[in-house]
Amino acid sequence: MSGNYRIETIALHGGQSIDATKARAVPVYRTSSYVFDSAQHGADLFALKQKGYIYTRIMNPTQDVLEERVAMLEGGRAALALASGTSAIFYAIINVCRAGDEFISASNLYGGTYTMFDAILPQFGITCKMVPYNDYDAYEKAISPKTRAIFIESIGNPTLGVPDFEKVATIAQKYHVPLIVDNTFATPCHFRPIEYGANVVVHSLTKWLGGHGTAIGGIVVDGANFDWTDTKFALYNEPDAGYHGMRFAHDLGDMNSLAFILRMRLVALRNLGAAISPDNAWIFLQGLETFPLRMQRHSENALKVAQFLQNHKSVAWVHYPGLVGDSSYKVASRYFNNGFGGMVVFGIKGGYESAVKFINSIKLFSHLANVGDAKSLVLHPASTSHSQLSEEQQREAGITPDLIRLSVGIEHSDDIIAALQEALE
Repeated sequence: MSGNYRIETIALHGGQSIDATKARAVPVYRTSSYVFDSAQHGADLFALKQKGYIYTRIMNPTQDVLEERVAMLEGGRAALALASGTSAIFYAIINVCRAGDEFISASNLYGGTYTMFDAILPQFGITCKMVPYNDYDAYEKAISPKTRAIFIESIGNPTLGVPDFEKVATIAQKYHVPLIVDNTFATPCHFRPIEYGANVVVHSLTKWLGGHGTAIGGIVVDGANFDWTDTKFALYNEPDAGYHGMRFAHDLGDMNSLAFILRMRLVALRNLGAAISPDNAWIFLQGLETFPLRMQRHSENALKVAQFLQNHKSVAWVHYPGLVGDSSYKVASRYFNNGFGGMVVFGIKGGYESAVKFINSIKLFSHLANVGDAKSLVLHPASTSHSQLSEEQQREAGITPDLIRLSVGIEHSDDIIAALQEALE
């Protein structure tokens, strides 16, 4: 697909070339492996001398379309689809850091990401330094000779804080480390991090890109805008024992600029195996076709819900980046286009007990641990998604006992607000 198409067109056509069957829809290639033409053909595929398919754990034609489409939506050069958003984050970090290395992360993270960074990666000798998402002096003070990356969420989960991306990118560029952005909550419909200095973008495909809560998947997008030949990135400059002694920043020829995403496919994915299934890749392609239309309605409904909650007597506070007066409104207005996403969080008067009563009373909304579905969803993070964190860690991540998280769907806004009104009453 060539030409400067807009996001609505890319969401429908990006990455697909009509094949020999002339099928209009993207086919699902349900195969584990692919036939080699000859012994030499197989050898050339494994040696990267020839392009082609080897094994679906590494690549698949259905997956190819998904990867190219999301890369185009994000303004990146290439992408790698994986089994989950969590595996996408994990692979993004271990594709830069090895034992003894450090990275910096904003602390306003999804609970699973926080635990990965705080408790699991240190078991492998990788240290994460947490800083407040909007304390830019803290980012710089946390830099050390061992720092290999900075990680932030475009909209923090679940407290919805929005960082000043250009300030963080400037720090990353000053110390020559890649900036990795989890753009799940904003989506490329509203914000494209690569345009503001990010080098790598990750997504949970399960959320708005898929949009229907029917499959699990993740994706990593490479902006191909980072110089990996800096010798402090040992994984790219020393011979890789796991792949023919290749030096990924040097030995890929005209693909050297894609060293990050190619190494992730050939080392992390090939040997650790968090592969996306062809069927799930196809499901996400169906969601992507209507993704821009859905995001418009999600954002419109979320703003109406935030404004309703802001004026309700039972509500102590509301956070939504598109709400005038919100702590993130000024910076979000600078960076976001076409809306501010589908997430709203609020605190209910009466604390933990009132939050639980609200959850048990609400109709229409589904009480579950997911976001980004076409249907409206609700969660109490302190007792569910962030319950594995200590009270101190919850406070650091912005989780309070009264916090209720709403993933606002695409139902009629009047029906959504009526359901909230009834539960609050």
